[in-house]
Amino acid sequence: MYISQLRLWNFRKYGCPDFSIDNTKPHATINFKPQMNVLIGENDSGKTAIIDAIRLVLKTHAYDGYRIEDDDFYLAKAPTFRIEIIIRGLSNDEASHFIEWLGWGEMDGAKTPFLRIVFSAKRTKPGIRQTDVCAGMDADGSPLSYDAKEYLKTTYLKPLRDADEEMTAKRGSRISQILLAHTLFQKKEDEDHEFEKIISKANREIEEWFNDENKIDGEKSHKEQVKDVIDRYLKKFISDETSSKLVISNPSIKSILEKISLDLQNQPKLGLGTMNRLFMAAELLHLDENNHSGLKACLVEELEAHLHPQAQMKVIEAIQGQKDVQFIITTHSPNLASKINISNDSTINVILCRGDSVYSLCPGATKLKSKDYTFLQHFLDVTKSNLFFAKGIILVEGWAEEILIPSIAKVIGKDLTENEVSIVNVGSTAYLHFARIFMPVDGTVMKYPVAIVSDLDVRPDDYFNFNNIEEADKRRKKSEELECDNYDNIKLFLTKEWTLEWCLFNSSSLGTLFKEAVSIVHSGTPEFKKNEQGNWNDNLFKRKLRDNLLPNASNPLDKVRVANELSILIDQNRPTIQPNDSYIHYLIDAIDHACNS
Repeated sequence: MYISQLRLWNFRKYGCPDFSIDNTKPHATINFKPQMNVLIGENDSGKTAIIDAIRLVLKTHAYDGYRIEDDDFYLAKAPTFRIEIIIRGLSNDEASHFIEWLGWGEMDGAKTPFLRIVFSAKRTKPGIRQTDVCAGMDADGSPLSYDAKEYLKTTYLKPLRDADEEMTAKRGSRISQILLAHTLFQKKEDEDHEFEKIISKANREIEEWFNDENKIDGEKSHKEQVKDVIDRYLKKFISDETSSKLVISNPSIKSILEKISLDLQNQPKLGLGTMNRLFMAAELLHLDENNHSGLKACLVEELEAHLHPQAQMKVIEAIQGQKDVQFIITTHSPNLASKINISNDSTINVILCRGDSVYSLCPGATKLKSKDYTFLQHFLDVTKSNLFFAKGIILVEGWAEEILIPSIAKVIGKDLTENEVSIVNVGSTAYLHFARIFMPVDGTVMKYPVAIVSDLDVRPDDYFNFNNIEEADKRRKKSEELECDNYDNIKLFLTKEWTLEWCLFNSSSLGTLFKEAVSIVHSGTPEFKKNEQGNWNDNLFKRKLRDNLLPNASNPLDKVRVANELSILIDQNRPTIQPNDSYIHYLIDAIDHACNS
């Protein structure tokens, strides 16, 4: 069985302004797959709220407490919140634990049992009142029994976990809890566990050693040297009837397991990253039991905590290979995001959290097509994966735009770093593959600006004239291909004419600096040199630039180096961008859109 769906009303950031609750209309619905589910998004995008909602209702094997606070209610003002969890995929053995609460529904073309779990809390004057965890088909269900709830517990790996502390032997240690829950340490009725027999025997032998009154070579006996001395003081401190007893441990299985610590062989001093992986391996122990008929779900917050990029890759690959455990993971690591297999594979579910919106990237949930998944699987690398964690995105076709746009943004007072905007260089006109990530088909309104910057790619003739009909047709086709008319957050920004470089040459704001940059990079080209008066021959410069921008040019313009030089000149000279500069206005508009202004 696995967590199939989570529904939230007025919980944390998922609510409605009037705080109303209609049981048929959740404020957020999150669908999960049976195996791998990855919640991706910037900080404060609702990832932790989803994890906390699950562990609040289902509880965890670690018995970590969850105290409901005012901040758990929408805007800290909603009078109530409600959480529903749907469990599907129950085997006959698993379903037998929940017979009186089960419902029947359509799944994969067949009627199958499912479990609907309900939990709610209400703010009252004395404090917060919460319901019991209930289940069933009625609106609020009926309370689940203690035994039934035990089969629903999850494994939870919290962020910034102190793995060293958790794996150290002590009272109530996490490693003792993990082992105690394993079937190997479950005691049969009226029968001691094997460990208890071992420790009891050892206790007897040790006690006998300390009670040994035999003198050796005229020396005092063990009893006289240790126990009698302690007892003498105890009688004075407490009473004459008091006597000490020296043993290894209380011979109960719980006390024995609390004396066990977990470490790596032949590695006495472990770093945080290694300890963290050891901790995760231990937590997954009881989820690997073949005869476990409860929920096998693991909630992991910030898998990347204390792990360097290569270790992150190894862990996520290992987890993706698990077939019988459901993982729900949060991350804001581009390294992990790039390693996750975003594909039309039905076993992997990438869930994008953005603002107060949540939606899956599974097939059918967005406008992503089969070819898009194939493309993203190969080309969504660490650099491009930062698009999941920014507040705005500018998708560009090449290095020149990626280099220049940040400098132009600073000149107009829109620092992209301060605005948490990422520029994603897709290396071609492949922006469609990336743009469709942000096109959910369920009507979700995305408060996430995506600006797409592209060349119009209609060449001028030998007289520098452009075919207006061809240009209009190209603009229409690019817009239609993008299919973003119903998505106000996604906008296409095309060059006024031909290419970025052609527009920069004609720009009243940046034209002079552009020609300077071209002259520096192509210093051996006569047409790009200044005359004795320190001026360029614009007609010669323009014709040579046109020739060098053509696809079959014998000496093509080095666009990347020119862009780099121009960026330096912009940073040094801080030119004024003219309001009527139509040639670079598309770049300004793209920056404004991505910065949400």
